[in-house]
Amino acid sequence: MRKLFTIGLYTMMALVPALSSAADRVGDFTLLDQQGYAHQMSWYDDHAAIAFLVQANGSAATANAIDGFEALQARYAEQGIAFFMINPTGNQDRASVAAEIARLGSSVKVLMDDTQLISEALGVDKTGEVLLFNPKSFTVEFQGPVGTALEKALEAKLAGQPIANPVVASTGEAIAYPAKLAHDQVTPSYEKEIAPLILDNCASCHREGGIAPFAMNSHAMMQAWSPMIREVLMTKRMPPGQLDPHIGDFINDGLVGDNNIQKILHWIAAGSPADGDSDPLAEKTWPASKWAFGEPDYIVKIPPQSIPATGVLDYIYAVSEPIDIGKDRWVRASQYIAGDRTVLHHTLNRIIEPEFAGQGRGYRNSGNRGGANGPGLVAYVPGAEPRMNPPNTGGLLRNGSELAVQLHYTTNGRETVDAGEVGVWFYPEGEVPAERMSGQCACIFTPTWTDIPAYDPEFIQTASVTLTKDAELYSFLSHMHFRGKYMRFYADYPDGTNEELINIAKYDYAWQWAYTYEEPKFMPAGTKLTAVGAFDNSAQNRANPDPSIDVGWGEQSWDEMFFGSMRWKELNQDNGGND
Repeated sequence: MRKLFTIGLYTMMALVPALSSAADRVGDFTLLDQQGYAHQMSWYDDHAAIAFLVQANGSAATANAIDGFEALQARYAEQGIAFFMINPTGNQDRASVAAEIARLGSSVKVLMDDTQLISEALGVDKTGEVLLFNPKSFTVEFQGPVGTALEKALEAKLAGQPIANPVVASTGEAIAYPAKLAHDQVTPSYEKEIAPLILDNCASCHREGGIAPFAMNSHAMMQAWSPMIREVLMTKRMPPGQLDPHIGDFINDGLVGDNNIQKILHWIAAGSPADGDSDPLAEKTWPASKWAFGEPDYIVKIPPQSIPATGVLDYIYAVSEPIDIGKDRWVRASQYIAGDRTVLHHTLNRIIEPEFAGQGRGYRNSGNRGGANGPGLVAYVPGAEPRMNPPNTGGLLRNGSELAVQLHYTTNGRETVDAGEVGVWFYPEGEVPAERMSGQCACIFTPTWTDIPAYDPEFIQTASVTLTKDAELYSFLSHMHFRGKYMRFYADYPDGTNEELINIAKYDYAWQWAYTYEEPKFMPAGTKLTAVGAFDNSAQNRANPDPSIDVGWGEQSWDEMFFGSMRWKELNQDNGGND
């Protein structure tokens, strides 16, 4: 079932339900437009203001305002005003909005407020009105119709002067906020609604010993962290996923339904009250084991690496001790746990077969990942997740093999030692899974890499692979570095049709999940799978190490890469038992 939600789960402080004046602070926020591209308001802080025209399908007020709005765009966009529309209706239907905008002959991007929460915070009241938003102070500084007052407001902003008349009455269809109305009448229950949502979606990371920086382990903690949580919610930094919820259904999308998000935010708007006789967050106990599937059948120890406090480290290559499992075993699942995840950025691995073990062959020259039947042991990436193979699917780990690893570290100001472990779970002895996983990377390496131009805010690269056999597609993983902006995957089918498969709309170098379909997707032989990625090498990209240089391919984080990895399983496999 599709989860239609674009903002996130975590928050504490109340969104302002309606502006009492045009100067109330809203805060930074991110929304996706009708084509699925993300826009964060702080990115535009080199502009004097952002103008939003309130749009709704079928609105006469919107239709009447568009020509005047676009005339202002033509006049002021080059002077430092950004122009968007915003759809506050929560109708979820991007295709219909795109069709409506095309019908009106407009090219202005429409930000889709699927949950209506941003529109509540902005104080959006009617269709056809315009709001001027300050991307430095995150305040609405003008609200009114397209006309003389708006033009004077734009001139004042460009001149650095206060706006003389910040609120002007406008006509247009009123915007309804049904979820807010319902929650104003009956505040959602912390005990019965809010805390269970946090337990299901947040607290497994936000707990003592978890990977998150603070614990959501009581009602009091929820209140204490409210400013930070509100900020990461509004800007889509959390939950730690970057997916467009309108494209595909994934078991680990990190998204939560709109109704649940509205409950949490409106509960906070009511003052985050406690109720009932219990605190489910405080009463929750978590399993002591660090392993996702219980204690592993075998643990591969990664050789410890001493990491200095500062400096730039070349990739480190290491080889495990021979794997002693008594006999060859078929792998069902695996999990990589870093010894110190604050310094380990990622790993890659290869299997060295027993006949080559102990010969000094490492990651670079092992020349083997275990063959077509290789075990497929999971590597480590930011936000690493364990890997469970589909039923009756697995790879063979041969007794006496070695695991060669490539280790990428980033120093963090203190000396440390990283000693990772790879947990492995096997099928029962004698049980041979019938099928093998496969996959490929739509990647760009040197010498075909094209350098990213200095100051380019959206440099697009593409790469494709073509399936030679019918297959079931399981998952996607994108990898870029600090300048990565988004990555979208498409399928061009042999019958001439095409489809978007996944949209990683707000790529985050810190979270590189292998997004896995709820149900594998059939791909006929001859399907071309294409990854389209964009890099933001502008000065507006706060993570950009140096916008003034052309960026080449390289191994360090200030260089760039383009990997669009996909895992699939070919159908009608004939593996001949153990071969």
